[in-house]
Amino acid sequence: MQRREFLASGLAAAAAFGLGQRAAGAATPLAVLRLGVINGLESPIGVSAAAFAEAVAANCGGRVRVDIYPAGEAGGEAEMFKDMRAGALEMVFASSDAYASAATRLGVFDIPFLFRDVAHARGVLDSEIGKKALDQLDLVNVVGLAWGENGLRHLTTSDRAVRTPADLDGLKLRVPESLVLVRGFKALGADAETLPLPQLYEALASGRFQAQENPLTVISDLRFDRVQKFLCLTGHVYSPALIMISKGALASLSPDDAQAVRDAAALCARQSRSANEKAESSAIGQLRDRGMTVVDDIDRAAFVAGIASAQEVYENSFGKAQIAAIRNWKA
Repeated sequence: MQRREFLASGLAAAAAFGLGQRAAGAATPLAVLRLGVINGLESPIGVSAAAFAEAVAANCGGRVRVDIYPAGEAGGEAEMFKDMRAGALEMVFASSDAYASAATRLGVFDIPFLFRDVAHARGVLDSEIGKKALDQLDLVNVVGLAWGENGLRHLTTSDRAVRTPADLDGLKLRVPESLVLVRGFKALGADAETLPLPQLYEALASGRFQAQENPLTVISDLRFDRVQKFLCLTGHVYSPALIMISKGALASLSPDDAQAVRDAAALCARQSRSANEKAESSAIGQLRDRGMTVVDDIDRAAFVAGIASAQEVYENSFGKAQIAAIRNWKA
């Protein structure tokens, strides 16, 4: 089924369900929130999306139902975000691939080697810095509900181990639809281009790209080990996952139901972090067992020095003070 046909059928199904409830004498029509995710249901994002749907069902008294469309059924992340902005899809739980081109100020979190570690990243996103950043979505008809977790991003390659920036020289690398990452990897010497995630496996299999970068759970779940040989634990970007809803969909709910959705989103965000921790702890071993060569002796200092050539561009885009506030944040 094509994405547009899928969305049209989803609208028809939701409308039919609501009419059925009214015909049966329901006091309040059922609101259906369709939630698109790029990951499978067994992934940390999928598991936490299910927890969100369950919490909404439990706390809205049957007035609101969440239908999850996993594994890119509703399109790539950027496509889903556009549909959400237009009111053709109610919700998306996605990485910066989704919102990078529309809410460009949120791209600051994609700067390579911006965070010291996962705890630093989570702390920033949960602080006033992260809360204020969500205001950018208000400008594009979207409400950012909570920052979840996609995980640290690592490189995989078909033909070389990557330990230093020199190993990236000329490497044909797929990155998500984020100009911040494109600029960062070009500064490090890679030949970086964007491509939607649903098209990536075939692009790697065909040799269009030699390499890609993603969180461990995505690498494992999408079986990139079948078309990539080296797993290089660069941890170059912390990738948050943002649960979002269109302003119109949220406004259509009663105040109590809207608050229940917000509360469920906060639970979903926490769930995604804990689920991701568990999944990542076993993913490296699984990928090694499937035949990937794991490269963990990464020269982080060399990468940090290499990315410095893009610092001026990042400061012009996001502000020197903003970047410094993130880098220097402490609990």
